[in-house]
Amino acid sequence: MHDAYAAPHANMVHIPEGKFMMGTDTKEGFPRDGEGPARGVSVSGFEISPFTVTNAEFQRFVETTGYVTDAEKYGWSYVFELLVSEETKASVVQVPQGVPWWLVVEGAYWAAPEGKDSSIEGRMDHPVVHVSWNDADVYCQWAGVRLPTEAEWEYAARGGLEGRTYPWGDLLKQDGEHQCNIWQGKFPVKNNASDGYIGTAPVDAYKPNGYGLYNMSGNVWEWCADWFSPAYHQQTSAANPFYAKPSGSRSMRGGSYLCHKSYCNRYRVAARSGNTPDSSTGNCGFRVVRG
Repeated sequence: MHDAYAAPHANMVHIPEGKFMMGTDTKEGFPRDGEGPARGVSVSGFEISPFTVTNAEFQRFVETTGYVTDAEKYGWSYVFELLVSEETKASVVQVPQGVPWWLVVEGAYWAAPEGKDSSIEGRMDHPVVHVSWNDADVYCQWAGVRLPTEAEWEYAARGGLEGRTYPWGDLLKQDGEHQCNIWQGKFPVKNNASDGYIGTAPVDAYKPNGYGLYNMSGNVWEWCADWFSPAYHQQTSAANPFYAKPSGSRSMRGGSYLCHKSYCNRYRVAARSGNTPDSSTGNCGFRVVRG
């Protein structure tokens, strides 16, 4: 225990060792991301958090350790333009080339997700965002956990289903019901939020998958332990695969509330992406494993 409270992440779900088909060969995938070739892999048993790390959990970590995140050190983080106030938007001087909907917002960090005039009040059960891979790694060391490998993440995300597109099956909606928090409408100009949320949703929103895990698709991207490489499926072993060779980017899985079929169709379980380990955004968090 780290303090007077109960030890963090006591409610982990046990995933028994097993084999599964990892990756995809479907045309829906992004070849440049290296989503295939699909292949049989085996993973050892492990425990995984049913939820991504929440604002409440991360706040406890920061209060206990005094940790300062990368976003705070840099003085800014990326925020999606429709989420910031007009006042904050007026002060933005920089947007990344090619993705003008991302704003460089000064003062944006985990406790002020949309900039200085925002807070996490009323969102303590939402996923923490604006955490870099480095931040997530330090949190894990403190909490006695670790980031999942891509193979562990995908095995858990599939929830016991074989070769399906999403954690619940192949259809995006089930009986007309939304199963995840992604973009509804025309990206990036109109989000009608028919799934209930424009930004992040509580970590226990929607139904869990077959293993009792929530929001493995959508809501926030989740950092994984591996370095990111499009050659992942060609160069990692079939037993407990792990991409250990530094590539400049760490892997991310699951997609986010900004994903839409027309643009970032990466809320599929086989989809993958990467970002530099010191990057932080308003749509990336993490969940943790043990074992």
